Amino acid sequence: MTPRTKEQNEQIRIRRMAQILKAAADVYLDKGMLMEIRDVAAEAGLGYGTVYHYYKNKADLLHDLLSQAIERAEEILRFSAAATVAVAGGAGSSGTVAVAVTSGASGTYRELTGRLLASWAEDHAFYLACQLGADHFRPLPQAQADRLSAAYREHILLPLTRLMSLAEGAAGNGRGREAPPPDYPEPGRQAEWLLAALTGCALPAIRRGTLHQEADQITRFLF
Repeated sequence: MTPRTKEQNEQIRIRRMAQILKAAADVYLDKGMLMEIRDVAAEAGLGYGTVYHYYKNKADLLHDLLSQAIERAEEILRFSAAATVAVAGGAGSSGTVAVAVTSGASGTYRELTGRLLASWAEDHAFYLACQLGADHFRPLPQAQADRLSAAYREHILLPLTRLMSLAEGAAGNGRGREAPPPDYPEPGRQAEWLLAALTGCALPAIRRGTLHQEADQITRFLF
């Protein structure tokens, strides 16, 4: 038998890790921190030793799972500072950011909700990153939780906050809406509330495997 090349071994490693991480997300949704490496192995259809070769404990496995999901979030959300400046300045744009100008705040929130729910239906790790991020990743050891919290704020919470600020400004400027009262919650707090509401509404449907079908109903309920 011809030995595998270095490139083939790397492809196998990447596929195995993706298989393990996907299984870990599904097991965590069911068991939370009661999850064990053996549970992940069973879900992935792999031997215990195979999973243990990549991850020696569930904390490291969860940290890898969540950090990769947070990295993906920036592309999923696509709310860069450059896009925000372009829209605020009236430049032409397309996609989600444009909704902030054309539909006002509520339209933007509906668009964002639909994108998040569709992403969570496919990517359970991204859902977990949003759910656990709201509680500062407390189930994990402090050092890992601190790193994840900083990444969550940079790649998920702050981009969402920028979009919500833009949506509120566009709605007010476009329709002559009065300034919000002094005690109106700041966009950062609103972003936290939006994610908390969405993750709570989405969890039962994710567990049932019906989030794709229920996403529109959830969006109509919230907005």
